[in-house]
Amino acid sequence: MPENTYLMEHDEEAYRLEIKIDEERIREQAVWAGIKPGMRVADLGCGPGAITALLHGMAQPGGSAVGLDGSAERLEYARRKFGGMGIEYRRADLNQLLDEPEHFDFIWVRFVLEYSLAGAFAMVRNFARALKPGGTLCLIDLDHNPLNYYGCSDRLDRTFKKIMRELEERFDFDPFVGRKLYSFLYDLGFQDIDVRVENHRVVFGGIQEIEVFNMMKKIEVVPKRMNFVFDEYPGGHDEFYREAEAFFSDPRRFAYTPLILCRGVKT
Repeated sequence: MPENTYLMEHDEEAYRLEIKIDEERIREQAVWAGIKPGMRVADLGCGPGAITALLHGMAQPGGSAVGLDGSAERLEYARRKFGGMGIEYRRADLNQLLDEPEHFDFIWVRFVLEYSLAGAFAMVRNFARALKPGGTLCLIDLDHNPLNYYGCSDRLDRTFKKIMRELEERFDFDPFVGRKLYSFLYDLGFQDIDVRVENHRVVFGGIQEIEVFNMMKKIEVVPKRMNFVFDEYPGGHDEFYREAEAFFSDPRRFAYTPLILCRGVKT
């Protein structure tokens, strides 16, 4: 059985998730997806609540938003920072049936399905159940994540790929879920389906401090939580971390990750 756990869990995770949000880009994506004033909006896997707040603002006047997440700590962070806007934040297991059939006009699901290789389609079917007829479901996730890079040593390349294989096999992680989003909505009978492919992150030359923090926090946290064995690194995680940091800090390296957005209307 896969080990179902959030591998990026650490004391700074709410902060990491918030600082990497590009508000202008999120707004543009939500407009493309079809958000409008007056809608009842759900942000599933809302994390620290920043995107929920953006969607809430875009649903005004007359709309409302609720953020659902499995982490009590991040929901508390969201309430402290954005609760004064009248947004509702609630804890929910997104692998279980939601308690609100046909309740929402617009459901936003960003970077959630990659954590459920075996159950992603069942989750989307559950989300669709909470959508009103004529409502819009927008799925957003990465594809080939995070395997697209050039310029590192052979052993670092092999180690990155071994980590990803173990994430799939042991932790139910799906680095290729982005390409599956269209089929999920198609198989559920959604209409007016549209797909958009973007560059989520393209890294070359100099790099911003926030980008370094985000990438190295993953390198720091995930292998330790996996109890990953560094066969090619006599110095273990510390040696691996130093080599990865040198690679990502090298202006010669190149890395990118595709982002796939899929929206559809419930019949």
